[in-house]
Amino acid sequence: MTDIVLSGLSKRFGAISAVRDLTCSMTAGVTGFLGPNGAGKTTTLRLLLGLVRPTAGTATIGGRRYLDLPEPRRVVGALLDATGFHPGRTARQHLTISAAQSGLPASRVAPVLDRVALTGAADRRVRGYSLGMRQRLGLATALLGDPEVLILDEPGNGLDPAGLAWLRGLLRDLGAEGRTVVVSSHVLAEVQQIADRVVILGEGELRHAGPLDEPAGLEETFLRLTGGVA
Repeated sequence: MTDIVLSGLSKRFGAISAVRDLTCSMTAGVTGFLGPNGAGKTTTLRLLLGLVRPTAGTATIGGRRYLDLPEPRRVVGALLDATGFHPGRTARQHLTISAAQSGLPASRVAPVLDRVALTGAADRRVRGYSLGMRQRLGLATALLGDPEVLILDEPGNGLDPAGLAWLRGLLRDLGAEGRTVVVSSHVLAEVQQIADRVVILGEGELRHAGPLDEPAGLEETFLRLTGGVA
């Protein structure tokens, strides 16, 4: 089991305080990582992945900063943007190159293609992929190292209703396997169906962390905690 622990995590960009004294933990299962636009979600995920440095505090995965993990792709898989693929490569080529760059065996390519239901389109060039197919390829890339932790930003973007149903099943299965799955999303109805717990941010601050056991439901609770109308 690999836990994510944020302790006093803060980040300022000049005069703007994007994240303020964020302290919480995320454990095995599915955690919905929520907040309105500008709440600090993306900044927090980037801090966790070592893409920006904190102003104060720490973000650790299994007790280590991401940058200190000896084989990070075997511990953490991330999907932050499903648009950064070379359009002239096929999905199989993209995954094979990504595996080689990360020191992962090429034998991982076929299983992840199958897990995200892209085997039939694996030899098509990515330029012909829909947004939903690119999301699946992003998920496959995140899964290449068979990681214990998955950090996914809007993984359902571009998926049709059948695709969303498939994604719900995949995320539930990954959480049931004992992985720590963090899903950032604005689609609260989807999160409510898959999350074991939620972390809610508002204006860079923690508003809730833990199981959502309030009878009001996720949407009403989210709006109340983040200053919306409910």
